[in-house]
Amino acid sequence: MDAQKSDLLQGTLDVLILKIVALGPLHGYGIAQRIRQISKAVLQVQQGSLYPALHRLEKRGWLRAEWGEAETGREAKFYSLTKVGRKQLESETANWDRLSEAVTMILRTAE
Repeated sequence: MDAQKSDLLQGTLDVLILKIVALGPLHGYGIAQRIRQISKAVLQVQQGSLYPALHRLEKRGWLRAEWGEAETGREAKFYSLTKVGRKQLESETANWDRLSEAVTMILRTAE
């Protein structure tokens, strides 16, 4: 992995997926591309991490999956956020805000 790219913290991928899907239904490849685009290629999600996460979120009831036609004309599973998923996204976002604030305070502490 390039030195300019970052590894995702455990659990961070779930909240990123929820946020991307909250913007509108999308297939797995589209989710990975959107994360890459929005993060200016700092975050890149590999298929080996993405698809197990999508299945886990669907199993938890946070995402709903439906088959549809992708831009390429091929069949793809499109994921959308459920009502429970929206509540989870709000909770995870609040938790992330608290965590990142705490880390920032520690990193900015003078020695």
